[in-house]
Amino acid sequence: MIYSSAQDWRDAPNKRSLLFAMSGLGKTYVSNILRDSGDWFHYSIDYRIGTRYMGERIADNAKREAMKVPFLRDLLKSNSIYIGSNISFDDLKPISSYLGKPGDPDKGGLLWDEYTRRQDQFQASEIAALHDTGHFMDRAKDLYGYPHFVCDTGGSICEWVDVNNPDDPIMEDLASKTLIIWIEGTDAHTEELVRRFDKEPKPMSYDPAFLLKCWSKYLKEHQVAEDKVDPDHFIRWTYASALAHRQPRYRAMADGWGLTVKAEDMVKVRAAEDFIDVVADALEMRG
Repeated sequence: MIYSSAQDWRDAPNKRSLLFAMSGLGKTYVSNILRDSGDWFHYSIDYRIGTRYMGERIADNAKREAMKVPFLRDLLKSNSIYIGSNISFDDLKPISSYLGKPGDPDKGGLLWDEYTRRQDQFQASEIAALHDTGHFMDRAKDLYGYPHFVCDTGGSICEWVDVNNPDDPIMEDLASKTLIIWIEGTDAHTEELVRRFDKEPKPMSYDPAFLLKCWSKYLKEHQVAEDKVDPDHFIRWTYASALAHRQPRYRAMADGWGLTVKAEDMVKVRAAEDFIDVVADALEMRG
């Protein structure tokens, strides 16, 4: 790790950190607090994906739907209206809307080939955005004068990391530049995430092998054709398996390249000083 001890972290004139966890465990919450302190640059991986790497695809998809409406088609063709995604750090719905859900098109689903094509696009985009971390770290300091930096990753980071490879290119790159921090939830957090997801299921991105395994199992268990799958039912059915699938990957990433902070400790952060203390405590525990 780039900080050898709690004191090393506290004394560092340039604190550089990266947060990863399941969605809903406080990555963006803490990152916003750090940004609002005025001394921390907040680099959002999902925002970078939605603006730099998938922005055009997201906008084109919206235009494709608009072109089905004669009134809007005429305005688009004459350049009388503009369609774009209004993505922000706190509203990433344009990305999830583009990713979509597989299943019956009459229920808002995407056919499997199109769904997996978009999944592949997202994978390539997220990996590229993660490798952009160093660039934004330098940019934050050299251009804007921010002494400290936090990278707010997406929950799917673990899908692209080979946790059995100590030389994994993504983690080696990130760990050489930032302090890798896993926000670990409890069983109660998991239950709440499942409850929240069941209430409002959102598209997610998964390792292709895991996704295909879930899809094949779902089709077999429910005896349903691919184009008749209820999209919301499938992603709800997959979510609990996804949590179990991701948890050991997160742990291996923290054990191999970083450290672990409990979600109940991270949620108590109210200021940048609190974050520094929580991380220092975790470094002391790791030894």
